[in-house]
Amino acid sequence: MRVIHFSLLLALGSVAACQSTPSTTTAASTGSPQPAAMAPGSYPAAAGFDAAGSDARAIALADQVMAQMGGYPAWQQTRLLGWDFLDGSYQLWDKQTGDFRWQKDDLVAVYNLTTKQGHAYRAGQDISATPEGEKLLGKMYPIWVNNSWWLLMPYKLKDSGVTLTYQGPGKLMDGTAAEVLNMTFKNVGVTPDNKYEVLINPQTKLVEEWAYFPKATDAQPAFRRHWTGYQKYNGIMLATDRSDGKDGRGLGHVSAAATVPAGIMQNPQPVTPL
Repeated sequence: MRVIHFSLLLALGSVAACQSTPSTTTAASTGSPQPAAMAPGSYPAAAGFDAAGSDARAIALADQVMAQMGGYPAWQQTRLLGWDFLDGSYQLWDKQTGDFRWQKDDLVAVYNLTTKQGHAYRAGQDISATPEGEKLLGKMYPIWVNNSWWLLMPYKLKDSGVTLTYQGPGKLMDGTAAEVLNMTFKNVGVTPDNKYEVLINPQTKLVEEWAYFPKATDAQPAFRRHWTGYQKYNGIMLATDRSDGKDGRGLGHVSAAATVPAGIMQNPQPVTPL
């Protein structure tokens, strides 16, 4: 999953994640069966994860992060995710079906990430065939890529196309010691040239900071931000604080559930966040 530059900064929201099209079963891993010899506490990488280019220490740290966030079984059992994005939109993603529902003000889009088909509505009226509706639906896949990355990046450390390497010890913005991973991408996502530094607190074993590089060769990140404010949602840990220590940016109305309320994903009217 990585950033889309609808303007890295309209709401500082454009950071598209390198994501492949979701399967009907998982978000972070799409298919790799668990090897019999897998180490205790580890979780299966997605098909297409660059295991050869990644290193053992980075993979072990990714496994620790997954365990600390609730574990792979809890992540697999999570079906519906909801959250406010930084631009004021609210979205729901059904990991099982690939249905993605986006709303902002009186605009609603219901879209399937696998079929790339959907409908757009304004004030409950179908505008799918209008230029406005066609433009909105054309943005839905990259919007999902970007907006879900800002919510779920730590669950995607072993995603398809990802190369994960250990950079070494580092420090969070407040001086706390951290372990630093480099996350780069091969031929996937909306912006495959991006790179991320993912900073893990060795005490909490959680991702607590990230840095975004538009190109993997860039010497300095475009930004460095918190990944904190963790809470448990239906068995998994999600963080809401995306500030740089000054601007207070974050995600709202975060939810996770094993079931989907009847009718909500196709509702043409704006809904109350779950």
